Amino acid sequence: MSRYDDIKHLTRPQYLDLPPMSIHDRAAQFSPFAALVGYEDAVEETARLTDSRREMLEDEINELNRQLGKLRARLPERPKIRVTYFVPDKKKDGGSYASKIGNARTIDQYNNRIVFTDGESVPVKDMYSVVFIDK
Repeated sequence: MSRYDDIKHLTRPQYLDLPPMSIHDRAAQFSPFAALVGYEDAVEETARLTDSRREMLEDEINELNRQLGKLRARLPERPKIRVTYFVPDKKKDGGSYASKIGNARTIDQYNNRIVFTDGESVPVKDMYSVVFIDK
């Protein structure tokens, strides 16, 4: 004899003023829910790695300045260059390094940026190198 023998034979109650719930809606009552909304996002953000900004040596700064001077002289040619620069992270300390390859259009003196022919620009303060790509 089991605990529920006295009610096993009974049917589910039906109410005249309340229509039966669909199987989909009944199942939704038992679906899992996130008790801590945003917890998974916070864990992922904490686990995401960023690089720290590397301080440039004096020789590297001098080389970058030399390349920028060379770029300034060659701007009428719209030379193809590769710029390596640091992109600060918007959410936490550090960031990542990126490279942009394109034809330089101008050096925006007011905003201190190199502007490319595709409209993108890179701040000079975040640059680590400028390399000319000769055809």
